[in-house]
Amino acid sequence: MVLVFLMLPTLVVLPMSFSDSQYLEFPPQAWSLRWYRAYFGSEAWMDATRTSLVAAVLVTVVATPIGTLAAYGMHCGATRLRDWVQFLVLLPIVVPTVLVAVGIFHLYAILDLNYTLAGVVLAHVALAVPFVVITVLASLRNYDMAQEMAARSMGASRARAFLTITLPQVRFSMLTGAFLAFITSLDEVVVAMFVSGGENATITRRMFNSLRDQIDPTIAAISTCLIVVSVLALAAAQFLGRPAKESA
Repeated sequence: MVLVFLMLPTLVVLPMSFSDSQYLEFPPQAWSLRWYRAYFGSEAWMDATRTSLVAAVLVTVVATPIGTLAAYGMHCGATRLRDWVQFLVLLPIVVPTVLVAVGIFHLYAILDLNYTLAGVVLAHVALAVPFVVITVLASLRNYDMAQEMAARSMGASRARAFLTITLPQVRFSMLTGAFLAFITSLDEVVVAMFVSGGENATITRRMFNSLRDQIDPTIAAISTCLIVVSVLALAAAQFLGRPAKESA
């Protein structure tokens, strides 16, 4: 029932995106692809979309190895140190996002990173790494480290044993974390409102500004596209995240 309740807004947005009206209305009186044409035909919307997609891909590429290695280090490290490191790593998703955004904005003002793609990527990496850590760490806790120790006892370095023995067995969790990192960056809006702008404005920031200035049904079409991308990414994460069945 909770999931159905959370999905109700989606069931409203989808039909509105196909409305022919110049205002947001539900249910639509006439059906049209007018607002999808407006979205894909707008240079400003396309620039924001490209910025978001590029940022999401870069965040995934950076956050996935960092989160995987952090999870491995916490799993193998000393208990006291592990608890503190885990607390610090998970802090960005515990602290209210608006407080994180304010802190990042002031830091970026000193480093001159506000309204830059690099600034957006770094901020989103901080938000995405915890999700990679959580998924990989859960997999490592079910992994028998004796296999890696056996490889190391036979002469393999720790790095080689990790890459050839441990990593292949947690790769599905790593892929799941990568998809979650991608979605986190693509859908994030609060931090983007503070640190993105100009040529490097994300799609979520431009959507928020558009809703503030005027109620444009193009927002419904963009929201539908983001929903489709998010659902596909989550479905792929669930499919690829399943461990392979052991052969008989």
